[in-house]
Amino acid sequence: MSLDLLKEKLQGVFKTLRGYGKLSESSVADAVREVRLALLAADVNYQVAKEFCDEVKKKSLGAEVLASIRPGEQFIKIVHDELLAIFGSETKELTPNRPLRILLCGLNGAGKTTTAGKLAAWFKKQKQHVVLVAGDLARPAAIQQLEILGKQAGITVLTFPGEKSPARVAELAREEIARLRVEVAIFDAAGRLDVEDSLLAELEAVGKTWEPQETLLVADAATGQTAVKVAQAFHSRVPLTGLILSKFDADTRGGASLSFQRVTKVPIRFLGTGEGIDAIELFQPERLVGRLLGMGDIVGLVEKAQTEFDAVSTEKMAAKLAKNSFDLQDFLDQIKMIRKLGPLQNLLGMIPGMPKMPDSVDGEKSLRRVEAMIRSMTLEERSRPAVLNARRRQRIARGSGTSVTDLNELLHRFEEMKKMMQRLNRGGSPDKMLRNLMSRR
Repeated sequence: MSLDLLKEKLQGVFKTLRGYGKLSESSVADAVREVRLALLAADVNYQVAKEFCDEVKKKSLGAEVLASIRPGEQFIKIVHDELLAIFGSETKELTPNRPLRILLCGLNGAGKTTTAGKLAAWFKKQKQHVVLVAGDLARPAAIQQLEILGKQAGITVLTFPGEKSPARVAELAREEIARLRVEVAIFDAAGRLDVEDSLLAELEAVGKTWEPQETLLVADAATGQTAVKVAQAFHSRVPLTGLILSKFDADTRGGASLSFQRVTKVPIRFLGTGEGIDAIELFQPERLVGRLLGMGDIVGLVEKAQTEFDAVSTEKMAAKLAKNSFDLQDFLDQIKMIRKLGPLQNLLGMIPGMPKMPDSVDGEKSLRRVEAMIRSMTLEERSRPAVLNARRRQRIARGSGTSVTDLNELLHRFEEMKKMMQRLNRGGSPDKMLRNLMSRR
């Protein structure tokens, strides 16, 4: 079961409970059973799911809940609080000490080297002087892959051609980062196809020389409980300080994320959320739990808008809205800006109360149809939709592979959206507009 399906299942349980005027022992038992089945289907560790559900059931049958006016909402809050208890309610920050030496480890195929590049790019965004150290001497293409990622992100990659010992590479790298006065150095250690003693012995040797303040294991979130077992095996020999879940998206069987901290006692630090060099984010339990329970992540959406939207463009948009001159060309430009935030389905999942689209592919197709229709218009038609008579509309529909009905609907929605945006515009910044939008839901 993917994260989206787990979210859907949990919300189905909550919807049923909201219909009750009072929670009985029977209704609680039924709801808890459905929650347990949903968690197990999402690949949550059996013992973790059992302990979680036992605690939810015990608290749900308390006198305060039974006497509640809105027992369904109380049940949701209990589930929310218990999920946070599994993760730990606060984000576990990396050590602030500088220079910061990070040792990155994991099995081949988990996305370790790619994650090294992403993590380096993340530190660079924090205005840190960061370098990558190519310490994976076991996989022939690893050094070349890291160099490509470094070039893509504009980050120096330290390599030591001809050196056969990873521990020696760590020693040479420490000398170099001291010379360069580096703030953050990420050592990409070798992986294997499976956890084996030679790999762990090699990591131990590297660790003694590198002396990392942070040792982070990269684990593939899609492998579920296998990833949890890998983390346990590494942690038994190498003192891990954190985990990075790679390939973590809506299609992932995300139960591993609900099991890691409870089973390994090691916090999740980052999530890999896509293929791009910037597709990594700090793991924030409150946000993930909120999205699972349908509470959204408007804070995350606002932060994405602040990071990705061009300030000059947004000021220009605000000025146009103030003058009532926002046209279809501006609308097309806004679609391009929205695309920078990521897949449409991911964005909708971050908005509280937003219904789930039946198929994210259909949503993307709809955006492409809108783009095609606007691109089929002349500049005059984009700036003055009022000139679109019947003949022009037929031409645009043919040119975009759509129908006149589709075009009429677009124009109607554009006018409605324009009015709404004018009401929301209080300074023009995307984060302010999003906050205004949420306050009116």
